[in-house]
Amino acid sequence: MLVDTQVLVSMTDANQNFSKVTRMVDENGLAVILKNNKPKYMVVEFAEYEEIKKASQALITKTATDLIDNNLEAFQELAK
Repeated sequence: MLVDTQVLVSMTDANQNFSKVTRMVDENGLAVILKNNKPKYMVVEFAEYEEIKKASQALITKTATDLIDNNLEAFQELAK
């Protein structure tokens, strides 16, 4: 996974200066908080989170629909 180094902030820095994290989100769209020098948390604007949530729900719905459509005969047989 590639992460832009301009959006990285240590856990210690985030705890001591959360306004820095919010500025990073305002400027870059997200901030990645590191724990033990590894990406642990991502902070995004709430509107972005809602878009991500909506897109993931749409993907789940499409996958379920495709699964049912592609295996309808098997499901009908199992339902007997």
